[in-house]
Amino acid sequence: MSLDTASRHHHHPVAATGQAAEEEEEEEAPPPAAAAHDLGGSECRFCEMTRQHHPQCARRLPKRIILVRHGESQGNLDMSAYTTTPDYRIPLTALGAEQARAAGRRIHDVVASAGGNWKVYFYVSPYARTRATLREIGRAFPRDRVIGAREECRVREQDFGNFQVEERMRAVKETRQRFGRFFFRFPEGESAADVFDRVASFLESLWRDIDMGRLDQDPSCETNLVIVSHGLTSRVFLMKWFKWTVAQFERLNNFDNCEFRVMQLGPGGEYSLLVHHTKEELQQWGMSPEMIADQQWRASANRRSWAEECSSFIDTFFEEPNDSSETSSSDDEEPEDKENGKTKLLE
Repeated sequence: MSLDTASRHHHHPVAATGQAAEEEEEEEAPPPAAAAHDLGGSECRFCEMTRQHHPQCARRLPKRIILVRHGESQGNLDMSAYTTTPDYRIPLTALGAEQARAAGRRIHDVVASAGGNWKVYFYVSPYARTRATLREIGRAFPRDRVIGAREECRVREQDFGNFQVEERMRAVKETRQRFGRFFFRFPEGESAADVFDRVASFLESLWRDIDMGRLDQDPSCETNLVIVSHGLTSRVFLMKWFKWTVAQFERLNNFDNCEFRVMQLGPGGEYSLLVHHTKEELQQWGMSPEMIADQQWRASANRRSWAEECSSFIDTFFEEPNDSSETSSSDDEEPEDKENGKTKLLE
């Protein structure tokens, strides 16, 4: 039975997870009636083109998207575990299970803080430690508050290769520090750039699930998505969502075990980390003043245009960009070109 099928039965959906129905990923995704949005009598083309939310649009987005790292695993405790046990089979420790139960209670408090009608939907990495984390988190949620759960292979851990020899992996990770975390590819494994590609694919499916109403059926219900995954995968998810650069990604600190980040929908139709979290927390995570300013804008401002969205980090790419198209040259002056520190007239 698929997880979506399980969610429609009386068994708790996080007690035992199974494979998601493959046919769902192969379906075409025509916009349902709920996805035809009326803004002055026309479709909400902004949402359809940008896959982001307009405050007047009828599309019902999740109130929160919560990214959770798994609890302490045997591999976190002792790296030699990877020598004899495949990464995907590494279990939680007793402390990790306790951390997951505590995280479940905290996440419950977050989503229930405003009261009213709310529910949660879970996505989980197929690794043993993430599935075990989900089972413990699920203890905090009554059955009637859980829409469903789905195993999602694309949010799995970065692939570091097969069996990992401890001393060799230490040397490889030291090389990664010199090379750069994002583009360094582990021998027989993946780079963070590879993880980015599959996370981008997952986001496409996530938007299709939202558009086709797979995550909820009750228009009066406030939906919360909880993605139980891994540290690097969660950071890459945030990078993709908020359009951070590679340099900005490299700044980020890893999640602690069972630490979570709450992306919450602001009044202007944007998700932001600053609706729930504080600036001090974002600074501790390694975010730059520019990244924090963008989160602050998302938390409070009205939706900006697509061009403004793309240019939110324009100073990252250009040094002292001109605020105006006007130049100091008069119309009758010949244009100049600066090359190698010298100025020459264009012929």
